[in-house]
Amino acid sequence: MKKKGADNSEFEGVLEGLTKESNEIKLNLHAGHRHRVKQRFVDEGLKNFHDHQVLELLLFYAQPYKDVNELAHLLLLKFGSLSGVFEASLADLMSVKGVGYNTAVLLSLIPSIVNRYQMDKWREKECLDTSSKVGNYALSLFAGRVNEAICLICLDGHNNVNGTHIVTEGVINEVAFQPRLIVEAVIRAQAKNIIIAHNHPGGSLRPSSQDVALTKQLIAILRAISVKVLDHVIVGKGKYFSFAESGMLTLCYQPDKKGKTTETDKN
Repeated sequence: MKKKGADNSEFEGVLEGLTKESNEIKLNLHAGHRHRVKQRFVDEGLKNFHDHQVLELLLFYAQPYKDVNELAHLLLLKFGSLSGVFEASLADLMSVKGVGYNTAVLLSLIPSIVNRYQMDKWREKECLDTSSKVGNYALSLFAGRVNEAICLICLDGHNNVNGTHIVTEGVINEVAFQPRLIVEAVIRAQAKNIIIAHNHPGGSLRPSSQDVALTKQLIAILRAISVKVLDHVIVGKGKYFSFAESGMLTLCYQPDKKGKTTETDKN
């Protein structure tokens, strides 16, 4: 005959196992839900999200192991709107059940981050409206670089710099050109015009046939999305060569005769 204590112990063990299994299932469900919400944002942005879903996405990062759907609804109910949540004081946010200090700080950060973003976005930007400005700007980008790299300078419609991106970098005197990376960067920056710059670590400023072909290829690719290539600048040992300044850019815009690319001497 089994002792009563043994029976209870066995029952408690089974119950503990079921509880653990139940918790693991909940965690897996939450993880799957979180991934789907994040992926939806990556695919389509926030335009089709309800306010509680926007809050839920944000709360994922403050409370990584909890179901925050109910909390998102509670916050909107108390403060009336998404903006009301973000503008609430730290104390008011923490008065909501489920909101701790870290969550309250994260939510309070949003207006300040938006303000900082707008100030940065609309601050006075460098205007590259002459070849000398373009050349000096390119020199600053490659200061101290020992490997060859291709840099994309994105401009708005008034030739103000929207951003610069190192799109590819290689070993000394060798870099792989990937048009897809440049097109992606141009679209992200919403550029109207672009300037390509790259360095010759060996110091030679003479454009190679590859440099000319790259320029022609970019002109053709970006023409399809109504973006103009304003210059291609080569940097080497504190000096620069400008395709626009030399007249080579005009030649690159002209169609090739018999499908041949205009070439110059190699480095």
